[in-house]
Amino acid sequence: MLAPMKREDIEHLASLARIKLSEAEKGSLEKELSSIVDYVSVVSDIAGNEADTTPVVGVRHNVFRADEITNEPDQYTEDIIAEMPSSDGRWLKVKKILKTE
Repeated sequence: MLAPMKREDIEHLASLARIKLSEAEKGSLEKELSSIVDYVSVVSDIAGNEADTTPVVGVRHNVFRADEITNEPDQYTEDIIAEMPSSDGRWLKVKKILKTE
């Protein structure tokens, strides 16, 4: 059994979590958090075997595909230009968003 959580520990955790706790909540959390930490330590003692925590990493490699052109040049140009609100020939007009001053 671990040492019970102190009021200062509860206040520190609350400040890290950026939550406000009333005095009553702090008092109840002192008891509740201590029992939770005790339970977690019991579970980790039962399940905590170092052999089980050693990661097993196999061979890793990237899968590449050959670059292929899947459409004809200008296949979609007319459709894209037709969907634009404004165009100038093959150029798409867009609203200016950068100030050059």
